[in-house]
Amino acid sequence: MPFNDKIITLITGANGGIGFELASQLLADGKNFVLLGSRSQEKGEAAVQELKKRSLPGTVELVQVDVSDEQSIAKAAGEVEEKYSRIDALVNNAAIAGETPPTHSLPRRLTAAFLTNSTGPAIVVESFAPLLSKSTAKTPRIVNVTSGAGSISLRLDSENPHQQMKVVPYRMSKAALNMLTACQAYEYGPLGWKVFAFCPGFTASGLSDMNKEELGAKPTREGASPIVDILAGKRDGEHGGFLHAGGQHPW
Repeated sequence: MPFNDKIITLITGANGGIGFELASQLLADGKNFVLLGSRSQEKGEAAVQELKKRSLPGTVELVQVDVSDEQSIAKAAGEVEEKYSRIDALVNNAAIAGETPPTHSLPRRLTAAFLTNSTGPAIVVESFAPLLSKSTAKTPRIVNVTSGAGSISLRLDSENPHQQMKVVPYRMSKAALNMLTACQAYEYGPLGWKVFAFCPGFTASGLSDMNKEELGAKPTREGASPIVDILAGKRDGEHGGFLHAGGQHPW
């Protein structure tokens, strides 16, 4: 089959923002096969068509998956297994800010944020781990796209320029994702897999109305490019770490 000699990477939430840009950067290399994960079938198809219009050497296909829905995740894993039998890397990129609509109570916003930002990635990895175990790559990799907002140490640091930012659901769910990363590093590290939490920083994306370049967010390409390096094995020595572009955050 044409994908047997390619590196297959599943990216959740890849119909826009950092996920879409990561897909585009990976597809610049013909050895890469991107499974573009999207909750919306329509938006996912549009994203795939846009990438194909760019005539990039890599291969891209859509995987419809809602990471807040256990049945959707199971269905997606089954379809990927049937079509491709394996994946070589997984990027848990899908996320929500958990602040909208603001009229929702804190419990409702917390539940929504945890379901997408931490519970979802846990189920995605559990569901796709059997396919990662069949990877033909020397080193399967998992990247959980997190945030410095989930660092407990930075939250308590009075010198942190973002300390005044509340976003309690987002902070708590990303802190949980960081713990999930540590658990996955412990579980899968002995198998030779590499697992990372990666914070892209304040990046232009569809995460919230604040994530715009005119409001100071870095270009999406800058937020995505370090993930390409991680997937290429350039930071394998930092397995289990809470990475950002220039080093590591404190937990």
